[in-house]
Amino acid sequence: MSVVHALPDATSGTAPVLEARALAARYGHVEALHPIDLHVAEGELVAVLGPNGAGKSTLLRAILGLVSNSGTVSLRGTPLPRQNPVAVASRGVVLVPEGRGIFGPMSVAENLELGAYRLRDRAEFARRRERVMTLFPRLKERLTQVAGSMSGGEQQMLAIGRALMAGPQVLLLDEPSLGLAPRVTEEILATLGTLNGEGLSIILVEQKAPLALELANRAYLLSVGRIVATLDPREITSYDELAQHYFA
Repeated sequence: MSVVHALPDATSGTAPVLEARALAARYGHVEALHPIDLHVAEGELVAVLGPNGAGKSTLLRAILGLVSNSGTVSLRGTPLPRQNPVAVASRGVVLVPEGRGIFGPMSVAENLELGAYRLRDRAEFARRRERVMTLFPRLKERLTQVAGSMSGGEQQMLAIGRALMAGPQVLLLDEPSLGLAPRVTEEILATLGTLNGEGLSIILVEQKAPLALELANRAYLLSVGRIVATLDPREITSYDELAQHYFA
């Protein structure tokens, strides 16, 4: 597989753009995410790996405030509001959820416009939309098409494009390759590599760990709601070595 690689160590020594301290989350009485610390530096792509049920999606939801949580999450040193995902997104932390979350009955153009619903600068809106069209030419061909009638890969492109319309400072992605053909997965992950190479900070939850590690500067490995390892992708030389971390 050929993808655009993140620059190794490009962010060493810089202050975190996003930082979580003692972040924990629960569903009712069940603690799904135990207190963890993590950070993402400016222009860094961080992968979050782990088996099903490890707490990866919960981690993203806790950062956004979509689930009951404790601890702090800061953007450029300023704490983000808790339990207020709209306010968090407006500050520039934007999620592409598992399952895409597009508005199926609406057109591609309408979905993209909703991504920038707070933006009043029409010139900036046009600039962002043109950038999305450049990244995903198929969306340009389908602007008037009902979003729910597109293929799974095209819907995932739309979900990412809609998130980019919000002008994120940090982009969170939850299993973007889920249910997609290998060729489409390669295309989407290559686009994420391009965005990261341009300086966008990214947290990538991805079930296809080897592919995520090709892009990542660092990776956190979660198990049963805890970070059990922080990995340097350059030091993972084989699938067997990666598996050892999963089952350690």
